Amino acid sequence: MTEHGRIVVGVDGSEPSKCAMRWALKQAELTGSTVRAIGAWEFPAFYSWEGGPMPPDDFEDSARQCLDDTVEEFEGSTEVTIERELVHGHAAQALIDASAEADLLVVGSRGHGSFYGALLGSVSQRSALHSKCPVVIVRH
Repeated sequence: MTEHGRIVVGVDGSEPSKCAMRWALKQAELTGSTVRAIGAWEFPAFYSWEGGPMPPDDFEDSARQCLDDTVEEFEGSTEVTIERELVHGHAAQALIDASAEADLLVVGSRGHGSFYGALLGSVSQRSALHSKCPVVIVRH
């Protein structure tokens, strides 16, 4: 365990990520760790700078609001310190990078079928394969 006792959890506002947050907070209570909630955002693959559905700043603002809303949902129910970090980039890479300074990485599992996972890969799968610390994948 590192000196500071940190659990990193991926947050995207979905119910699976909220399950991961619940699990991470319970583990943090047991170990005296802090929880670092990581949200990530990036421009959609087919986003056009000209007349797109959302101005570029709105993507970041929307992701920040999602992160804030999720963390605030849990803050009143725990004594655990929850840090927030919003990262521009792919969610899996943001979590893998954050795992370098963590004792544990916790992610939710969306439970996509094997075809979808094989075609696109998943955040939980990539995190489990490339994380620099142990990983817990919480099933909804």
